[in-house]
Amino acid sequence: MKTDGQEFRVQCRRRTVHLVVFACACLASRGSRAAENFDDFLSRASARVSDSLERFSEVKCTEKVQQLKLSPNGKVEREIESTYDYLVIFTNAGGELSLDESRLRVGDAKSDTKNTPLLVTNGFATLFLVFHPYYAASFQFTVLDDEIAGGHLLKKVGFRYLRGTRSPAALALRGREYPLQLSGTAWIDPETGAITKIVADIGDSMQDVGLKGLRTEVEYAPMPFHDLKQSYWFPARASVEVETPRQHWRNTHVFTNYQRFSVGTEEKVASK
Repeated sequence: MKTDGQEFRVQCRRRTVHLVVFACACLASRGSRAAENFDDFLSRASARVSDSLERFSEVKCTEKVQQLKLSPNGKVEREIESTYDYLVIFTNAGGELSLDESRLRVGDAKSDTKNTPLLVTNGFATLFLVFHPYYAASFQFTVLDDEIAGGHLLKKVGFRYLRGTRSPAALALRGREYPLQLSGTAWIDPETGAITKIVADIGDSMQDVGLKGLRTEVEYAPMPFHDLKQSYWFPARASVEVETPRQHWRNTHVFTNYQRFSVGTEEKVASK
């Protein structure tokens, strides 16, 4: 990705680092009756995610990205704001799931004249795939206390990546990929299985390759379409914060103006 004529990369230990995020998954616990109920709940959430993924690949939207470079005391050293036409291309050939993001710049980026490198973050909008069955053996899930948000009861589910399994997220460094050992919490509607928010981080698990910390929070909102029987929860806002021993970045992605597209027809959903 290029911005203002310059290509920006994350630097860790003087080596170029690309953050690549693909998806995430679930592992249902087994044993007691309560565990069986939890299995059923996870299965319902997994089915909802699979359906949402199909629908998500049928829409496009507007993505506004704010990239910040922060000083050690949290002061903004540099900022760029960009707008894109955004869509996700989903394929499932031979049982291999693939997600590719497409971004087309709309207008010019708003930036200062500084030359400080900024972080490029891709793929975090699809973090709801933490429950996709394709990655069902990559995470351990646990039941957390329920929570009331916006007057609605939501179930909270904790997740933790299992080392040595197929990773849905990776750090690409000098020709090698290092799995991001994500752990965090998902907020899920108990009736529909719709994921409303996910928060994840890597703790201190990757300091040996120069990644001190990575934290992301993704919020989802219902997007109704007149020809569909139900609303689908699509990404509304994603924030990503990354720290290395010497650098600190924070990116925010906001998604609006969802439109379904097919051959010769489009339907637009008003901005949230």
